[in-house]
Amino acid sequence: METIPLNSPDKEFIREVQERSGQNVLTCYQCGNCTAGCPYNFAYDISVSRVMRLVQLGQREAVLKSHSIWLCASCQSCTTRCPNSIDVAKIMDVLRHMAREAGYATERNIKAFGDAFLESVEKHGRVYELGVTASYVCKTGRFWTDIDLAPAMLPKNKLSIKPHEIRGKEHVSEIFKRFRERDIAKENR
Repeated sequence: METIPLNSPDKEFIREVQERSGQNVLTCYQCGNCTAGCPYNFAYDISVSRVMRLVQLGQREAVLKSHSIWLCASCQSCTTRCPNSIDVAKIMDVLRHMAREAGYATERNIKAFGDAFLESVEKHGRVYELGVTASYVCKTGRFWTDIDLAPAMLPKNKLSIKPHEIRGKEHVSEIFKRFRERDIAKENR
């Protein structure tokens, strides 16, 4: 088990997590309901309640380098069980975004899938399943994973050869453009 030095909390990290999530992490009193209800806790390197405690203690590196924030399915089980009405799933989502921004992608395949998904939505206005699959395979090199499912899916039109056309896909692209412009403006401050 790794020892985490607690003598120098990163107060800016605590403030940023609270600001970006809209949640007061300091109201968590470590009841453990979030961890008890988490269906993925068995796979986590740091339990949900421990992630919350490390955020309270300002342990940026320990939190952002954890695998747990990438494995979280955002199922809301932790949020539903919290007696203080803390949206723990939202905090986990914010932490994942912060880890991405800091260059900590401890679960490379999960990040690759997220990237492929967002690229597809930006380009087509909605998910183009075959395109996401191809992009994911190229990013990860997992060429033969689940290949046995393709023969059953293609005749059922579950993997359309062509992307579906939608009205207003330029509006979706505009959302991505505004997001990037906001990020650039934030970096220049």
